[in-house]
Amino acid sequence: MNLTSFTDYGLRMLMRMASAPDRAFSTADLAEEFQLSRNHLAKIMQRLAQGGIVETRRGVNGGAFLRRSPAEIQLGDVVQLLEQGQSLVECFRPDGGACTIAGCCRLKARLQTAERRFIEELNNSTLADISLPQQVAV
Repeated sequence: MNLTSFTDYGLRMLMRMASAPDRAFSTADLAEEFQLSRNHLAKIMQRLAQGGIVETRRGVNGGAFLRRSPAEIQLGDVVQLLEQGQSLVECFRPDGGACTIAGCCRLKARLQTAERRFIEELNNSTLADISLPQQVAV
């Protein structure tokens, strides 16, 4: 399975935020720390806010905060949120893609099971399990 950079960067952001869950993080600070595009991180932060993982506030004391304890945020749920709209294979797309063997394929059900188990396995871990150590976090 190949996760998108959107998900990779989102997980990095959350790992950093979990290292100091009471602190507000700006996308500018996170972009500088990880040497990534601020615009790209802002889109990721927006998705995380829409999914109820983070809360964003504007103003002097603004930034993004985790909405729940890192121990309450399951990794599979985060990956599922960030990978929303990304199909593992073409036939998983809402329109079914252009697969020519859809009527006789014996692979699709196995891939669906594998994808479901992947998310279930990730849900055995929480953001607290992967948070960056305080001394590593800048």
